[in-house]
Amino acid sequence: MTGPGTICVTGGAGYIGSHACLALAAQKRKAVVVDNLSTGSRDAVRWAPLAKLDLRQTEALTETLIRHGVDTVLHFAASAYVGESVSNPQKYYDNNVGGMLSLLTACAAAGVKTFVLSSSCATYGVPERVPITEATAQRPINPYGTTKLICEQMLKDIAGQTAMSYAILRYFN
Repeated sequence: MTGPGTICVTGGAGYIGSHACLALAAQKRKAVVVDNLSTGSRDAVRWAPLAKLDLRQTEALTETLIRHGVDTVLHFAASAYVGESVSNPQKYYDNNVGGMLSLLTACAAAGVKTFVLSSSCATYGVPERVPITEATAQRPINPYGTTKLICEQMLKDIAGQTAMSYAILRYFN
């Protein structure tokens, strides 16, 4: 390959994902958005082509990564409401954890080299002290935080068996 490959932005029709695509376009980086549009907006996908599919569609996802020459994934797609995760934990385990397993399987099959996971400060739960650091124990107190922590561990385990490097971002608001 002569230069950087394509960057896949999952959840690229959402707020953070669409802004990531804007930043990539400003840097003249080639991207592709993967989003099922369940919460995102097609109108937000302006800077990259859209592959409208659910992350749990492993075969279609693998084909998309290969067809677009993806070497990096920025993973923003997830169900992300703490209250809803308490009232409907099955949805969160299916979408967040199931989607992550499918995505990591597709990435391994497609030879993706770099993976950035959008996680959450919800993995920390109620910390014993502040400020929170990366060394703070992660003890989530709701299904959303638990699914994000599981996704972090899945990434560490699976990347460790492949040539994939990774970063994990935990946002605070």
